[in-house]
Amino acid sequence: MRSTYRNVTTHTAVWLALLLATIPAAYAASMHDLVFSGDASFNGPHGGQPIHVAVVQTDTGDVVALASGTVSKGGDPAFSFDFPATLEDGKAYEVDYWIDSNFGGGAVGTCDPKTRDHQWRVALGTVTGNVAHKESHRPAETADVCAVFSKQ
Repeated sequence: MRSTYRNVTTHTAVWLALLLATIPAAYAASMHDLVFSGDASFNGPHGGQPIHVAVVQTDTGDVVALASGTVSKGGDPAFSFDFPATLEDGKAYEVDYWIDSNFGGGAVGTCDPKTRDHQWRVALGTVTGNVAHKESHRPAETADVCAVFSKQ
């Protein structure tokens, strides 16, 4: 009887270990990377200025990742942010970002109205794999995103 008990315990332990080993792999397979960047068209108007980025799940409005950096004065890409294993398969996302430009006023480090700090919202749509998105500077297509950053 004792050897049967050991076999069941050993069998159960092996089965449980195999099951637990597959959970991270299955979870990782459903999560995807995002690389979000801006081309050299940002260099002239925003070179040297701080940039703040939020990855937002569209359905819930939840911010799933934040990052910040500085817009390059002469590089291409002008900025680039890597968000590994951030996007869940089958869910929709957007990227909200603002550049602390303070055109005509504003406060350093504060997301001011879009006339002072340029702000954008980029829809990524429903994710089914890794995403690499490169933006161009489009000042006529700004969006109000300060509220997303004020929640953080």
